[in-house]
Amino acid sequence: MVGRKRAGQQGTGAQRAGAADGTAKLSRGFGWLAALGVILVLAGVVGLVYTGVATLTSMLLFGWLLLIGGVVGLLHAVQARGTSFFWLGVVVAALNIAAGVVILKMPQAAAEALTMFAALLFLTGGVFRLVGSLVVRGPQFGWTLLQGAFGLLLGILVLVSWPSSSQYVIGTFISLALLFDGLGLIATGYGGRRIVGMVSDRMAGDDGRRTGGGGRGSSASGDKRVQPE
Repeated sequence: MVGRKRAGQQGTGAQRAGAADGTAKLSRGFGWLAALGVILVLAGVVGLVYTGVATLTSMLLFGWLLLIGGVVGLLHAVQARGTSFFWLGVVVAALNIAAGVVILKMPQAAAEALTMFAALLFLTGGVFRLVGSLVVRGPQFGWTLLQGAFGLLLGILVLVSWPSSSQYVIGTFISLALLFDGLGLIATGYGGRRIVGMVSDRMAGDDGRRTGGGGRGSSASGDKRVQPE
């Protein structure tokens, strides 16, 4: 009987140690997530201050990503030769490589082209939202109308100042994306660490109550077994 109790206590101790190790790893993971969020926020703030540098850096990174992706796709296509995927993979990889080389050689011209494309997207999206909100008049009428007007105005502003707007538009958008993504990661990491801490405290409190209850039960059973002569 004593051996079974000791084995059960050892098993419970091992489970508690494993749970504590798991919560510690989870807490560290959320901490690293928050640290990554801080880095992204700093990068976003620096990009908003130096929008020209952010635009040029974004275009160079985009060009390298296209070039590396094209080379990897070409290698996959060569490995899949003899299948129907071969020629399609070769064409897509060649287009990616060509686009990457062009962007790396002419980043400013590529930024101007992407800025023009973004402005046209804003214009068409704003027009469609405006027309759709006026025709449908659903429950989100005001919000959709405001979104359409904002997109239309943004597209017009970018087009009016094009091509000089290409020096800061892409960098501003990328920096804002980094900033908000970083804030989201910080909130997720901080909230995750708080939840893990609350759960670990709850588990420690439950273990303490069980230990106290077990000790009182053992002393009571000992008192019952020992009878005065």
